[in-house]
Amino acid sequence: MVNNLKTTLLMAFLGGLLVAAGYAYGSQSGAMVMLGIAALLNMGMYFFSDKIALKSSRAQPVTQEQLPEVYSIVGNLALANNMPMPRIYVIDSPQPNAFATGRNPKNAAVAVTRGILQMMNRNELEGVLAHELSHVANRDILISSIAATVGAAISFLSRIAFWGGGNRDRNVNPLISIAAIILAPLAALVVQMAISRSREFQADRSGAEMTGQPLALASALAKLGQGTARIPMDVNPAVSSLFIADPMKALGGRRRGAGRFGKMFSTHPPMEQRIERLQAMSSGIR
Repeated sequence: MVNNLKTTLLMAFLGGLLVAAGYAYGSQSGAMVMLGIAALLNMGMYFFSDKIALKSSRAQPVTQEQLPEVYSIVGNLALANNMPMPRIYVIDSPQPNAFATGRNPKNAAVAVTRGILQMMNRNELEGVLAHELSHVANRDILISSIAATVGAAISFLSRIAFWGGGNRDRNVNPLISIAAIILAPLAALVVQMAISRSREFQADRSGAEMTGQPLALASALAKLGQGTARIPMDVNPAVSSLFIADPMKALGGRRRGAGRFGKMFSTHPPMEQRIERLQAMSSGIR
């Protein structure tokens, strides 16, 4: 409940920031134009986000005969939660990881790496897959796509203003304009990352509720934290936020996310914090 409320407030703030930036740089017409652009981009992402994510991660479709355990776990979870069976994909990478994509449960796909299949026991794998199905059920892929699109629109608008495309007829202090050009995209990025972290927390909780085993997911996250830190993965950074654990961590993600300031720009919450929440959930602490 808290994570969902937080996401709603952050999305509202992000939308308001887009309208305010459009108005500041190009008056009311500028705001409307940017809303129109964002709407078109959102529509494209809504329909093609799954194809983009799967292609960018080099995921390949697999049959039930090829991955019987994954099909069994996902099938049971989907049936228990009245969800359609998603398509199953595999990524040929030794790094343990997984992600889900798709605009809604009827068009969902779940991808797992070879590494996670080798590292997890059945209960841990079930926890990970429940986490991914929770993303689908909670429409997190759509939420993330909208947040990313609005953030891109704000950045695009700031670049136009930087190169002289803003409304020069308005009596605005130049220093304020420069500050807005710099700070608006930065604020949008911070909010976008906060939304991503909030949805990860919520998927952890929802996934643990699906299986009734929060400690199994906590154990899986501990293994994922260790595995992603030492095993690199060749993946497009644009889709890294979809994964249950940061796939770029072995390539410098740890340094990038170090410190309080760095955490503001991280797509994933600290693994230790996620594990602590699941442990508290297992103990009945809300």
